[in-house]
Amino acid sequence: MLLSTYGSRGDVEPLVALAVRLREHGAEVRVCAPPDEDFAQRLAGVGVPLVPVGRSARALTTGAPRPSSLPQRAAELIAAQFDAVTAAAEGCDVLVATGMMPAMAGARSVAEKLGLRSVLVTFQQSPLPSPHYPPLAYPGRPFPPEVTDNRVLWDLDAQSINELFGAALNTNRASIGLPPVDNVRDYVIGDQPWLATDPILDPRQETPDLDVVQTGAWILPDARPLPAELVAFLDAGTPPVYVGFGSMPMRTSTDVAQEAIEAIHARGHRAVVARGWADLALIDDRDDCFVVGEVNHQALFGRVAAVVHHGGAGTTTTAARAGAPQVVVPQGTDQPYWAGRVAELGIGTAHDGPIPTTESLSAALRTVLTPETRARATAVAGTIRTDGAAVAAKLLLDAAGRERGPVSGVNHAVSRERPPVSGVNHAVSQERPSVSA
Repeated sequence: MLLSTYGSRGDVEPLVALAVRLREHGAEVRVCAPPDEDFAQRLAGVGVPLVPVGRSARALTTGAPRPSSLPQRAAELIAAQFDAVTAAAEGCDVLVATGMMPAMAGARSVAEKLGLRSVLVTFQQSPLPSPHYPPLAYPGRPFPPEVTDNRVLWDLDAQSINELFGAALNTNRASIGLPPVDNVRDYVIGDQPWLATDPILDPRQETPDLDVVQTGAWILPDARPLPAELVAFLDAGTPPVYVGFGSMPMRTSTDVAQEAIEAIHARGHRAVVARGWADLALIDDRDDCFVVGEVNHQALFGRVAAVVHHGGAGTTTTAARAGAPQVVVPQGTDQPYWAGRVAELGIGTAHDGPIPTTESLSAALRTVLTPETRARATAVAGTIRTDGAAVAAKLLLDAAGRERGPVSGVNHAVSRERPPVSGVNHAVSQERPSVSA
């Protein structure tokens, strides 16, 4: 099977989990992803080959590209997808596409040309049209402020996507003998997208005309030990507060690390600072702060007093599973949504705006560093599903004809309110233990 994406670590890491589960069933798996060294190392660590596609995602993200360059960058990405995915798909029978919209459009077009089954997967609901929430605007293309009807906004979203990506996609489709696509967004999403999020953290909203399959989040248990120096730091005092912003460059006029560390000190706590793509660093040589690079977040988050982060789907889910109270400082895209869910569930708080200051972070930490928030986070942690990648792997293998009849080991009843997945005989039940608000 071929798993294809283009995006940040949050787009690649779930595919690592899925690839491992597929390999456990004897499937051959390849991953098409950006050529970043940390992606390659992560995949190599689980024995899955990386087929590089496009430019470095980190270089593209941290390079502050102008919004006006988006069509050109999308055209390059679509062309790269046509080249890389076509070569990587040789011998494959199913393609899983996720990541940025133009990347998914290119991958699904290749699958169409090769006659492969393809599954569109999203790690947040925001790309799925629904009357219950508005679409996310693309940089430099805000929606008219006077338009508030979500249905109208989704129509404008489809128009914007066609204008940004339609010409490049159809040029590449014509080059391999495929007809043009009139509605890029609807072509990419199809009528049966998969939603790889936890139903407690991300209750699925009604999406008319879409038969959404929610599998649970794709997270691989991480058995890597924490570095000895970090363990020694953790053992040397009370649980610290973690601060890290993942793949976000955090472009502000202030030193984000300094603001965060001073806020943590103001609350009487030690700090663990994650470098991330913002290259955060320590501000002095005090022994109550520790800086980390690539590290096992599952193990680390279980030993901290709180997690301050950007609100990516993966980080939010990992912190929730660990029972760690959260302060979410959303930077854009789906992150305000995850910040809102953390606040609604009572497992943390949503920071007001994308620019943290010592005062704002100190106030947020005062809210979450309480026994009540810790107790709530612990309660919710026990309801988060851990089998999302395993469920998805079994569904994919069934779709490929590798497993016949009922899927063993999946303890979720077939939904009776939705038609079966085309080519997949098992839908995932949405029933979960209740969590009081």
